[in-house]
Amino acid sequence: MRKSIVAGNWKMNGTQAFAHHMSQAMNEHAQTLQGVEVVVSPPAVFLSHIQHVAESYSCAAQNAHSEQSGAYTGEISLAMLRDIGCKYVLVGHSERRDMFDETEAFISRKVTAAIEVGIVPILCVGESLEQRNIGQANAVVKRQVLSALQGLDFSSSTDSLVIAYEPIWAIGTGETATPEQAQEVHAYVRSVLADNISADMAQRTRILYGGSVSASTAQSLFKNTDIDGGLVGGASLKIEDFKIICSAAADS
Repeated sequence: MRKSIVAGNWKMNGTQAFAHHMSQAMNEHAQTLQGVEVVVSPPAVFLSHIQHVAESYSCAAQNAHSEQSGAYTGEISLAMLRDIGCKYVLVGHSERRDMFDETEAFISRKVTAAIEVGIVPILCVGESLEQRNIGQANAVVKRQVLSALQGLDFSSSTDSLVIAYEPIWAIGTGETATPEQAQEVHAYVRSVLADNISADMAQRTRILYGGSVSASTAQSLFKNTDIDGGLVGGASLKIEDFKIICSAAADS
């Protein structure tokens, strides 16, 4: 049975005091939960501190370069993240794709590099409103998944990848896909994995919903068969809301 994940993506928000408060609060809350893995993804400047004090949750970096070292001013390597004990890294978030022009080829290299050093990529995929309206949602998601995973061999390990479906039209807008819409795409992603990699990987890969998950929508989303938790944005900055979301995943 797949263990749910709730990952809080702080994006470019927070202070040292906020990071300390949140880490302590999540340590306490996560200890009370079963059946869900809590993940915190702070800005890189707070990552080492949060990783150091983490007792009952895991940490994810918001970004990393595909190269392990070199003359890439301002970048962070996956080897560095592994060195501080980071377990996950977000890859292919729509904000990285759109604002920083990250290509599917670059995203694929990041996924490969993360798996090679033993960090689990949380691969973000999702369509725009225009793409959904013209019936291209499935085609876009399929292309993004298969492009990112090309050339990888998952025969020996099916726990080295997490996928987050994040419809672009529902990120930071207050809009959320209905539970039925989200379940439909999650089931489709699982079928893509089954048809192109293996049925075993498809069943074991955790697929998260990442489109403005809130305290009020989490339970109805997480009760669906193919939704294994959430990648949470704004609500992860509100400790009580984030606790409710984590508890909803534990109860699903």
